[in-house]
Amino acid sequence: MHRFVLVARQTAASLGCKGPGVCRSGRKDMALRCAASLAAGRQPRCPRLPRPAREGTLRWSSAAKASAVKINEKASREKILTLESMNPQVKAVEYAVRGPIVLKAGEIEKELRKGIKKPFTEVIKANIGDAHAMGQRPITFLRQVVALCTYPNLLDSPSFPEDAKNRARRILQGCGGNSLGSYSASQGINCIREDVASYIERRDGGVPADPDNIYLTTGASDGIATILKILVSGGGKSRTGVMIPIPQYPLYSAAISELDAIQVNYYLDEENCWALDVNELRRSLNEAKAYCNPKVLCIINPGNPTGQVQNRKCIEEVIHFAWEEKLFLLADEVYQDNVYSEGCQFHSFKKILYEMGPEYYNNVELASFHSTSKGYMGECGYRGGYMEVINLHPEIKGQLVKLLSVRLCPPVSGQAAMDIVVNPPVPGEESYSQFIKEKESVLNNLAKKAKLTEDMFNKVPGIHCNPLQGAMYAFPRIFIPSKAIEEAKAHKMAPDMFYCMKLLEETGICVVPGSGFGQREGSYHFRVTILPPVEKLKILLEKVKDFHIKFLEKYA
Repeated sequence: MHRFVLVARQTAASLGCKGPGVCRSGRKDMALRCAASLAAGRQPRCPRLPRPAREGTLRWSSAAKASAVKINEKASREKILTLESMNPQVKAVEYAVRGPIVLKAGEIEKELRKGIKKPFTEVIKANIGDAHAMGQRPITFLRQVVALCTYPNLLDSPSFPEDAKNRARRILQGCGGNSLGSYSASQGINCIREDVASYIERRDGGVPADPDNIYLTTGASDGIATILKILVSGGGKSRTGVMIPIPQYPLYSAAISELDAIQVNYYLDEENCWALDVNELRRSLNEAKAYCNPKVLCIINPGNPTGQVQNRKCIEEVIHFAWEEKLFLLADEVYQDNVYSEGCQFHSFKKILYEMGPEYYNNVELASFHSTSKGYMGECGYRGGYMEVINLHPEIKGQLVKLLSVRLCPPVSGQAAMDIVVNPPVPGEESYSQFIKEKESVLNNLAKKAKLTEDMFNKVPGIHCNPLQGAMYAFPRIFIPSKAIEEAKAHKMAPDMFYCMKLLEETGICVVPGSGFGQREGSYHFRVTILPPVEKLKILLEKVKDFHIKFLEKYA
């Protein structure tokens, strides 16, 4: 600032003033404008004035210009933060669900809006499980309660049912100042944690749940990342290894990279409907012990991107393996409401752990996760979620709360939305009939679309799709000819990325290549959501079919 003042004084002198503060009629403003232009390295836009007679003022003008040049030179110095100087762990993070293919889809959408001709009229974003973006209607009761919490004056409106008002009042009483706009406790609003515990007990047939073990989170992702953060330690061969399924949801590999932990892959059995085999867990663990300290086992049930639902026997075997090998269990159960296939049923890890007896239930450390984003709700934007963590060491519990307190609290509106997921209308309440009708409509519709997707993919030569037992995605295996693989290499792309990019450019359909989730060497897949409305989903599947046949012909 002192340099600008100096330049302003020198410029004022060149305009015939004693200084910027003592110029006559407008010359002060002129001096300041000229000084600003000089300081920025621009040609000053000033009216011509009589050249001052004194030699000293000419020297002042030259000095002003020299100062401006120096200031401008300093403004173009090298950036402190560059790709070379940034955190290398952040640079290593990859998140395929919103990766290059999605960026390309965004560019194509802009081109369509500008009137640039394409072989299609819209981009269908089937890359992510965003239900409402795909046209799913919100659950009325959930939105009513959140609306009442957000604008309490509506509590006097006859347009809202009493059961919604009662829930809103209870939530608001748990908020500071009876306002959704206040911070909550870092662990979450107490009455909502109580409702989560009651929900878990009902879901698990009476297995006890303690509200003190419940932590409300910013979606399930926040909880998973937080638990991993507190688990990772050591260096070299003692660095924490985290066992994750392949294919996996890229949140896990991204969080592991960011924490500089060691990713330990175990492969799901594609030939057996993506089943989890404990022998594969054992192989993976034993190999990893040579280069890290595996102490975390992540399970996604129902599976994402694979859609498998684990049976009771499989879960028992996994729990016994974790107990035997002293592994901390992470159970990602956000799709627990999304089970479609006959003979399949969701079993929570917490319930099976309890039923296996006190030797397991009192010792195996388990964190389970749920969210408002999936299920029948699809409320991704509220970022509501919870985790239940059991058998945590008392001192670690304090450390976890401390870590959570750094981010103050999860969004309180998201906490309110989570409360309605775990505390919905019950038989006899005013809103129950409409609620259950909407819930069943969403889930039945998803079940039909799951079967439709499986059937249509399996009619296409060169595509095989396992049954979609649950979740919201298909993960079909695709045959890619050797000529296409060579062309992909020439473009420095993974073969399935090349395939998906061609699919996007020729049909407007945006899916995620299997390489973003992980897959066995030499196999290729893509993930596509089943969330679009039935008619649009049929169009999508027909376009994929036509594209795939032409792709095979082109690269045969």
